[in-house]
Amino acid sequence: MSDATMKQTPFHKILIANRGEIALRIMRTARRLGYGVVAVYSDADRDALHVREADQAVRIGEALPSQSYLRIDAIIAAAKASGASAVHPGYGFLAENEDFAQACRDAGLVFIGPSPESIRAMGNKAGAKNIMRDAGVPCVPGYQGADQSDAVMLAEANKIGFPVMIKAVAGGGGRGMRLVADAAAFPDALRSARSEAQGAFGDPSVILERAIVDPRHIEIQVFGDRYRNAVHLGERDCSVQRRHQKLIEEALSPAVTPKLRARMGAVAVAAVKSIGYEGAGTLEFLLDQSGEFYFMEMNTRLQVEHPVTEAITGLDLVELQLRIASGEPLGLTQEDVKFSGHAIEVRLCSEDAGHDFMPQSGNMALWQMPDGIRVEHALQYGSEIPPFYDSMIAKIISFGADRNEARGKLISGLEQTVAFGVTTNQSFLISCLRHPSFAAGEATTAFIGQHRDHLLAPQAEEHFEAALAALLLYVTNPHAPPWRSGRSLAATFPIAARIDLGKSVQEVEVVRERDGSYTASLNGHVHRFEIDGLGRDSIRFDSSGVMESARFLRDGDRLYILHRGLTLRVRDLTLAAPVSAVSNGGDGKVRAAMNGRVVAVLVKPGEKVAAGQPVMTLEAMKMEHVHTAGIAGTIAAIDVAEGEQVTTGKIVVEIEAAA
Repeated sequence: MSDATMKQTPFHKILIANRGEIALRIMRTARRLGYGVVAVYSDADRDALHVREADQAVRIGEALPSQSYLRIDAIIAAAKASGASAVHPGYGFLAENEDFAQACRDAGLVFIGPSPESIRAMGNKAGAKNIMRDAGVPCVPGYQGADQSDAVMLAEANKIGFPVMIKAVAGGGGRGMRLVADAAAFPDALRSARSEAQGAFGDPSVILERAIVDPRHIEIQVFGDRYRNAVHLGERDCSVQRRHQKLIEEALSPAVTPKLRARMGAVAVAAVKSIGYEGAGTLEFLLDQSGEFYFMEMNTRLQVEHPVTEAITGLDLVELQLRIASGEPLGLTQEDVKFSGHAIEVRLCSEDAGHDFMPQSGNMALWQMPDGIRVEHALQYGSEIPPFYDSMIAKIISFGADRNEARGKLISGLEQTVAFGVTTNQSFLISCLRHPSFAAGEATTAFIGQHRDHLLAPQAEEHFEAALAALLLYVTNPHAPPWRSGRSLAATFPIAARIDLGKSVQEVEVVRERDGSYTASLNGHVHRFEIDGLGRDSIRFDSSGVMESARFLRDGDRLYILHRGLTLRVRDLTLAAPVSAVSNGGDGKVRAAMNGRVVAVLVKPGEKVAAGQPVMTLEAMKMEHVHTAGIAGTIAAIDVAEGEQVTTGKIVVEIEAAA
């Protein structure tokens, strides 16, 4: 019997300790290889697609991650109850938790990932840096000490020199991470980072790093097996980020030469071999403008962006994980790894880019993904997006013979994406992909900050979009004369519409002419439309001799339109009462900006506050959001308590204006 055969640990049914698109992604490969699959779910996910698609599903608790997806005991019990013999953690939640990996081992379950010892060594940012320093790998200067007291952390930050980065020791995804410009801002940033890390990973510990100016974020994908074989699968460039979270990832990086790739890959492979690492892992580096790279951290799990590596290598990374976990040798040498073409992935998120990427939750009334391009998601018509989890709702991945082809395909795919009902970053992603700096392969981690105004600038002619919106409100009005192709013998039917386009309110008059066409007039602009076809959620029309199509959804006084790749959210204010000008807090009432949980009340009744002073912090989709006073005055009432779940618009703090 061979050594490989003796070390095999076969399993037949896999419990996936995660949710959403990654659960479905793992199920797809597991089923292809003949494994049974078990889902787990919280109360918020009872009707989720990953639950319905699994062979079995087990409830593990209430909606909050701490009450469900972070409960080790509940997940182990679910595996036992369902007869699963292996557990795949996905990414996020408990994927890099050494106690979870150990609990699986103790329960006789195969953990599809590295050993608890490897997670302890490399999944902890502080420990990983020590290992890499011992191996001679350059690391970002910082503090990784055990003393986490406020005074020591501030003293160490001053030694490093501002600006500094605060980073959660456990986990990743930008959570528990803060860029701090000076010592005055450090205490609040430290508290917030710890709180966010505790909520996302169950561990409030943090490290400090010197902030490197405008680097690229480059990561190396590695795989190792229990026979000490290891390879790297090239790099991914993840430089386009907001809130320190990746938005666009690509492979290979336009900034990495074959020589640099070989150097970084050799460092990564040597590191994982030194600790006998098993499974998938990613070593993350900062690449400065001179071409020097610095180790940041290792993610001891599968990454969100793994599809771009699959596209250029032809490998199924989840299949490799499953085979390695079952005891098979890697079966792959470095010479076997070949790269072909270029791949780019974007993260479609339920967030409002125009309002500081504020998370959005609600009902996805119309959802249709593009054809001919890879999409990973777990939504359908009517899916509910809860406020408790990550804001990413889909990954869209393109592949082309070269970078420009991949970029063009991805733009086209995003333009065809229909996501009505919840605000997404769809148009922002298109703007990023079209930007000259990104097109030239020059984007660094400063890309969004440097080009924010350009990326958020209106991409359409507002008067034309207002005219199209008014037309759709007209033809979808149940009391309007029905649209028919061809000439109308009836008299004209004018309506005056008042519509909110988000950034402005427009008055539009729409007239149905005797020849069956429509004219829409506003602010001196007149647009003529000839409707060629009108469906339940689509319209085809001619305007100025150009035939175009648009998708739409009317939901009461709200109208969603996808036109020329941009999604418009319109509200019909024609019959609405005038809107009060107090929603910005000018009336002394601070309102919740999103559905979320109160994690910190920063003031007390009777306390005097200045306009703009932080008064409360809400957590939504695993990120914290500070709410500030709209006016100067005295705190008259605090209407919520820490830990309370609130809905958008709820009054949380009341301020009596200063005399």
